[in-house]
Amino acid sequence: MASGDQAVEIESLERSLLIEGSGADEDGTILYNASFEEMEDNYVNYHTTRWVLYSLLLVLAWGIGLVMLLYLPIRRFVLRKDFQSRKLYVSSDAIVYKVTKPVIFPCFGILKREKHVLLLSVADIVVEQGYLQSFYGIYSIRIENVGVRNPASDDVQIQGIANPRAFRKAVRTLLSSMRKETLGQQTSMIEGTHSFDSGHPPGALMTPRTSRSNGCFSSSGFILQRLEEVGNSVKRVQALIEKQNQHSDTTM
Repeated sequence: MASGDQAVEIESLERSLLIEGSGADEDGTILYNASFEEMEDNYVNYHTTRWVLYSLLLVLAWGIGLVMLLYLPIRRFVLRKDFQSRKLYVSSDAIVYKVTKPVIFPCFGILKREKHVLLLSVADIVVEQGYLQSFYGIYSIRIENVGVRNPASDDVQIQGIANPRAFRKAVRTLLSSMRKETLGQQTSMIEGTHSFDSGHPPGALMTPRTSRSNGCFSSSGFILQRLEEVGNSVKRVQALIEKQNQHSDTTM
C-alpha cells in the first residue's frame, strides 16, 4: 500500500496529466502545460554556484574572474527573468517552447526565442540530471528528433522543468494515440481499396486469400486459392467419369 507522500505525488501527477484541455493559444488547443515556477530558486542558485566556481578558477588564471564576480548580481537578475518567462506546452500537433530574456546587460533590450517541434517528429523525451544538478533537484529534458542523421545538437534541451517525468508521460501518451489513429486510418483506407477492387466485403479482407497488405500472405493466399480451384475441378471430372461408368454398366 502506498504511503501518504506517495499518494499525494500520484494525485499531483494525475492532476497534471489531466492536461489543460480548455486552454487555447495561437498554436491551437493546449493539451499539456508544463510548470517551471516551483524550481525558480533552485535554478538560480544552481547557475549561481556554477558562475562562482568558474569565476574563482579564472581569478587564479588571468584575474578575469574578479569581473565575473562583480557581474554576479546582474547575472542572477537575468537568470530570474529568463526563467520566469519560460513557457512549455504541448498543443494538438506540436511541442512549443517560448522564452523571453534580457541580454547580458538588460538595458540593451531583450531576446525572444520560440521553438516548435512537431509531435510526429519526436522520437523520445530524455530526462537527464548531472552531478551538480542533483544537489539542487534540477532536471533537464532533451527532445530527440526522429532520424539517425540528425546530430544531438539539433535536439531541443530545456532545463529546470518542475515535473519532467509527467511531461514525458504526457508526450508519449499523445504520440501513442496519434500513431494508433494514423495506423487505423491507413488500415481503413487499405480495406476500402481492397473491397472496391475485389467486390468482397471488408471482413473478407482479413482472410489470407484476399489480403494484399503483406506480400507473403498475398502470394500464399493466391497459390492456395488456385490449388483449391484445381482440386475442385479434378473432383468434378472424377464425378463425371464415375457417372459415365455407372451409366454404361446399367445399359449393358
